[in-house]
Amino acid sequence: MEMNYDDKEIRQIEAELHTEILPGTEIMADVGTHHFVKGAGKTVLVPQPSDDPHDPLNWSTGWKIACITASTVVTFTQGFGPLALAPMFEPIMEDFHCSLADAVQFTGVCILVLGFSNFIWVPISTSFGRRPVYLLSQLINFGTSIWRAKATSYGSFMGACVVNGIGAGPAETMQPAVIADIFFLHDRGKWNTLYWVTYMGSLMVGPIISGPMASNVGWRTFWWLNTALLGFSFLLVVFMFPETKYHRPHPDELNHTISKGSPAASSNEKLETAITTENTASKPTDPESIQQVPTSDCITGPLAGLTQEETAALDPYLGKGKPGKYQWRVFQPNAHPFKTILLDLWIPWKMFAFPIVEFASFVVSWSCSSFLTLNLTQSQAFAAPPYNFKPQTIVGFFNFAILVGALIGLFTAGPLSDWISARSTRRNNGIREPEMRLPAMIPYVIIMYLGNIIVAVGYQRHWPWEAIVIIGFTCAGIQVAALPSISSTYAVDSYKPVAGSLFVSITVNKNVWGYGFSKFITVWAEDDGFIPPIMTNGSLILLWCLFGILFWWKGKTFRRWTKNSKVHRM
Repeated sequence: MEMNYDDKEIRQIEAELHTEILPGTEIMADVGTHHFVKGAGKTVLVPQPSDDPHDPLNWSTGWKIACITASTVVTFTQGFGPLALAPMFEPIMEDFHCSLADAVQFTGVCILVLGFSNFIWVPISTSFGRRPVYLLSQLINFGTSIWRAKATSYGSFMGACVVNGIGAGPAETMQPAVIADIFFLHDRGKWNTLYWVTYMGSLMVGPIISGPMASNVGWRTFWWLNTALLGFSFLLVVFMFPETKYHRPHPDELNHTISKGSPAASSNEKLETAITTENTASKPTDPESIQQVPTSDCITGPLAGLTQEETAALDPYLGKGKPGKYQWRVFQPNAHPFKTILLDLWIPWKMFAFPIVEFASFVVSWSCSSFLTLNLTQSQAFAAPPYNFKPQTIVGFFNFAILVGALIGLFTAGPLSDWISARSTRRNNGIREPEMRLPAMIPYVIIMYLGNIIVAVGYQRHWPWEAIVIIGFTCAGIQVAALPSISSTYAVDSYKPVAGSLFVSITVNKNVWGYGFSKFITVWAEDDGFIPPIMTNGSLILLWCLFGILFWWKGKTFRRWTKNSKVHRM
């Protein structure tokens, strides 16, 4: 739950609605005498924003767009380089005198390190904020990009790949946390889809650009371009990304602070003043933009029947706030940093015991490996007869089809999952359950399996490249934008307080499998053809996605098992 109800309020709402409220369950409509902050279209806002102008949920649209733009550019630039090597394998093999399997390890090792690096970045993010993570990681990536451009040996280039894997880790964990910091629940589907499209899109665009550059101006030039992009991204963070991490009091904290002069008491005094002041209703306000009740409390009784003008007076900053000076610091102070860091080192491993996290981890991991499969096999397939394409010039452009598919996923998956959730919420008397997103996976599971069949059989039987690329690669792009975003948003909706740690669990799972797959797919395809490895991977994706039926049916039971976990109070 993100509404910060205390136990008494939860029992009252449960009695009125005749339903059980668990972490992840959200009330999206007023209940009896319980009235909530609403935005445009009278949508209940979850979580409820505070009456602080510097609360990221209160920031104006301009500041939110600036912030998410800087974050998105960081995500793109950190993913741009690591998987751009495929079209450059041939000249790199010549320069470093290595085999194709050895060259593939530049990608595999970077992926492996990238996943585990978030055991560094997420604790820093939780303890000191998102801003220092972006600043420090981009400086590391900037240095490793120069290192790659200047490397003269296999070992040196591999060292740059390892350090780059450390620096690029935030691309897989930070933006979902930023999205949860500044956007409300009913909008997260589309923004999380934007994140997945941006990250996976960067992995697609990298080969598109690196191939022609390697062929025409040399592979090292690509890394100088990458260096410039990283420098530009660093400047965006400096000037457009204030700190988004914001502490919201938990119910147990509120229960201990309601005394004279305390924050909660102050909030109640503001409420009484707003209700009793005669000139409150005369303040102009847009009836569709703000409808407010106290953020920290869900007051019953006195709030019943408040006019929109009265409720708007309680939070004049919704949609009008801006970052405070303290949010532009390099890092935010923390009274107990070591305790926070130790917790963040442990929580990702603990999350593996939660069924919903396991489900999201497996769907994300294998869905992304479907794209990785294309990245690692396209040179192997299309450089050989009967195609005989030059990897540096042709194979890179084949990724355009994957990118187009990802854009289709961007414009359909997020809005579809949000729409299905909203529709199910209305039919459920205003109660939203995280599982309501899962039916949106159905069309994308079908597209995923169709794409794997076309690519695997097309490679093996030497179908026309147009069929493989236009249909198979596009299907891969659609599913890699949709399935990870829907499943991970489901997990975040269920365990929002630990969104960063949750993505560490997902990333470790994804990148360990990706590294292992990169180790044996080349040899497996050489020995047995393309159908066994590609269809094995596609069938595993199908298997994990089919578990969505179980979670749609019993997901609330799984959340009940973890309802008393401390992760909900972090």
